[in-house]
Amino acid sequence: MADYMAIVYADLIRKGKKTIEQVPEKLRAEVEAVLNA
Repeated sequence: MADYMAIVYADLIRKGKKTIEQVPEKLRAEVEAVLNA
């Protein structure tokens, strides 16, 4: 199960509110995994 914050960031990226570059380094890999799932 992905970390809650990773899911939140992935949702914001999908909505165009954030970019992957704006995601904190420590969460970036997990956010990318959520986006690619």
